[in-house]
Amino acid sequence: MTEVALDSSRPPPADAAEPAGVDGFKVLLGFGGMVLGQFMATLDIQIVASSLAQIQAGVGASADEISWVQTIYLLAEVVVIPLTAYLTKMWGTRPVYVWAAGAFIVTSIMTGLSNSFETMILTRALQGLAAGAMIPSVFATAMTVFPPERRVTANVIMGLIVTLAPTVGPTLGGHITELLSWRWLFFINIPPGLAVIFLVGRYGGFDKGDPRLAKGIDWLGVVTMTAFLLSTQFVIEEGSKDGWFQDDGILWLTVLACVTGVVFVWRQLTYRQPIVSLKPFGDRNFTLGSLMMFVSGASLFGGMFVLPLYLAQIMNYSSAEVGTHMIAGGLTMFVTAPLAGRLVRRVDARVAMVLGFSLAAYGMGQGARVNVNWDYWDFAVMQSVRGVGIMVAMIASQQLTVSTLPGHLMKDAAGLVNLVRNVGGAIGLAIISTLLTHQTAVHMMDLTSIVSAGDAASQTMVNGFSAIMQEGASADPDGAARKAFFGLLHRNAAMLAFGDSFVLLAAGCALTALLAVFVKPAPAELHATDGWGH
Repeated sequence: MTEVALDSSRPPPADAAEPAGVDGFKVLLGFGGMVLGQFMATLDIQIVASSLAQIQAGVGASADEISWVQTIYLLAEVVVIPLTAYLTKMWGTRPVYVWAAGAFIVTSIMTGLSNSFETMILTRALQGLAAGAMIPSVFATAMTVFPPERRVTANVIMGLIVTLAPTVGPTLGGHITELLSWRWLFFINIPPGLAVIFLVGRYGGFDKGDPRLAKGIDWLGVVTMTAFLLSTQFVIEEGSKDGWFQDDGILWLTVLACVTGVVFVWRQLTYRQPIVSLKPFGDRNFTLGSLMMFVSGASLFGGMFVLPLYLAQIMNYSSAEVGTHMIAGGLTMFVTAPLAGRLVRRVDARVAMVLGFSLAAYGMGQGARVNVNWDYWDFAVMQSVRGVGIMVAMIASQQLTVSTLPGHLMKDAAGLVNLVRNVGGAIGLAIISTLLTHQTAVHMMDLTSIVSAGDAASQTMVNGFSAIMQEGASADPDGAARKAFFGLLHRNAAMLAFGDSFVLLAAGCALTALLAVFVKPAPAELHATDGWGH
């Protein structure tokens, strides 16, 4: 039998198009179910962050192993995100999303029932696969089902999910673990998961699949993409812990990522039916927008990583205090999201991007002056300015990234945008982790050189520590005093390194603001025939 070869990025057949006269209220119900699913999938990345110690005790994991509870979820999620476009084109959005939500519920239950570390890693990987299938479909649906005038509102909602879910995750997870147990971090997914299945299953008939895509699947593309993404994500996540290329495993995984990455791109550009269409990158706005989404992902996740770390390590705040300080940024983004949406509607989106990234850069730049004398409101102002900027920049970037793409490329574009943002976040975390380690050592050398040069103020401080130790009946007051003094030096060195990290994040946002100059303005009517009632 002759194999039927199709271009997965071409427009769907006539019977796959959405019929005219779509009921707007039903569309909102179906889309709302998808948004809830995306919130669950995104929330579960960070909901375990504040409860890792309890999970570690519950499944008998070591201190080095427990970080894999988060890492394996992200690895599985990253692999599925670009595949989702092909699956939804082949089977349709509704069945893929309903099956993904059902799998998410089942794997959440399995994870909550885990009694060993190995079992939890397996179930978390399966949970990540299900989550990855729910995340990009929301963006594609918003850009193809809603009429042009409503797409900014949809972008506001998606921006809130992307920013708010990771922000509130650790705080929510900590309270759930304290009130119930760590197992309920996963059992809590059951009620909203059932709501997702009902809403999307009942009202999510936005499109129809093309079963002919099942013939001629690019299995080589699937294998090389999986190897490329898994090895890349692992190197990014674990490289800084293992000394990067000083570790043989990291070195060979980097080689594997380079080889499989090149083969994957070549395969997708030459195969008659690519598993991931790279055609959206032929559009200038999409390419520039993807770069901006990369930076916004790095800024978003980088900011959420470095600030809690500073509060815990330098300010010695408890988990509850860290959560209280972090929630200020999330609440600001939640409150200002509708205003950001209106701004994007009323002004040129390029202006909104410049304004947004500039605000984010200014907010991050304030962290250059961070010190132990900062109070709650100092951190709240920094987070609020950065949060408003990221929200405006993300909404405008999402809008302009796909503004000049044809409708039949939206599903491919959605997977690529989400993948770029997640990889940007992972790379941002890796760079910041490495920078903190390196700059702490650099600043420590600078500070100790001052002390070794015979600084009088330092000697006075050591003498003061020694007097305190003598009063405390220390066996070796001079040794204890030197230890306390060098501990203080290390704290100051680490504080300066955190300031350098904030400066780096600010510089990235500032440079990205300049890219908006090269983006084409969005057309007045974007795919007007894609909305309901056409």
